[in-house]
Amino acid sequence: MRSALTMLGMIIGVGSVITMMAVGTGAGQKISEQMASIGSNLLIAFPGAATAGGHSMGAGTQSTLTVEDSEAIRTECSGVKDAAPLVNKALQVVYGNQNWSTLVMGTTPNMLDIRDWGVSAGRPFGWEDVRSATKVCMLGQTVANNLFFGMNPVGQTVRIKNVPFAVIGVLKKKGQNPSGQDQDDTIYVPITTAQKRLFGSQLYNLVSIIFIKAKSFEDLEPAERDITSLLQQRHHIGPKQDNDFTVRNLTAIIQSAEMAVGILTTLLSTIASVSLLVGGIGIMNIMLVSVTERTREIGIRMSVGAKTSDIRFQFIVEALSLSLIGGAVGIAIGAGGSWLFTYFAGWPTIITAWSIFMAFGFSVLVGIFFGFYPAYKASRLNPIDALRYE
Repeated sequence: MRSALTMLGMIIGVGSVITMMAVGTGAGQKISEQMASIGSNLLIAFPGAATAGGHSMGAGTQSTLTVEDSEAIRTECSGVKDAAPLVNKALQVVYGNQNWSTLVMGTTPNMLDIRDWGVSAGRPFGWEDVRSATKVCMLGQTVANNLFFGMNPVGQTVRIKNVPFAVIGVLKKKGQNPSGQDQDDTIYVPITTAQKRLFGSQLYNLVSIIFIKAKSFEDLEPAERDITSLLQQRHHIGPKQDNDFTVRNLTAIIQSAEMAVGILTTLLSTIASVSLLVGGIGIMNIMLVSVTERTREIGIRMSVGAKTSDIRFQFIVEALSLSLIGGAVGIAIGAGGSWLFTYFAGWPTIITAWSIFMAFGFSVLVGIFFGFYPAYKASRLNPIDALRYE
């Protein structure tokens, strides 16, 4: 019972470290997956902020970007691989007696390449559809599921704002973006069709967002500077004037989030490691008590030829055994705790070999470190005094 209570600190410490690192690693992977779902090497240009009563209403409240801006970015900025304009609005979509409110996106065919987004059924619309303002659309998985309930939507006709659209494709599943929005709850249509048929003439040629894909990760910052300079030129913005647009580096934002998760994981693991130190102190205290209780035994062993190294080794092995057993049980507790965290909280957890090795290795080091002093004290006992000890 005393040994089990001694190991409790090790068990809690190792289990806590493994669970905390599993939570942090799972969070980091979730962010990475969300980053990949948006697209790689992405920049986004937003329109400027409208001002009311001297107060800024926030980015995107004033329409300042155009389709021509998107084309200029694509062709004139050296670090840019591609750019696509986008207009969007929440509209009701109807198929038969089913209806669904979703975000309708008007864009160009290269948007799918920029977003690294494929088609699971049918085909994407092409440049001819944009030039002709064809009434065709591609459905996100969420929209397809809620309107067609497992049927193949390709070839069917849906009504968006009472305008009939032929479904020519279904997009692959994307999942949530970093802000928690369902990216599959959307419909893509040619940008000219959206402007002329759905959103009204007041938005013609103006765009809500421009998605920009840099040639590589290294080109992100130079491309951001080039885009800013180009748009300032095109919008006739002087050196001392505020920009009527905003360019954001999505990759940098998500990397900052990953870094924050990493720091939090390290902090939580460090806090959990304190219990390992507490467990080590508990082992040392118990071993000191054990030395006191077994003084006569130590005296007998030394009187029949045991060396100081034999005594020292005996007690170090005992302390190490407590640490190893506690560490092994702690690994099992940590794995179980991670599973329970995922089951009840719905948060992904990933147990890595590194986290197990680090927690277990640390418990071994603690056992050796805190077992050395009791072992050293036992090996320094005088055999005669030890035999006389009551």
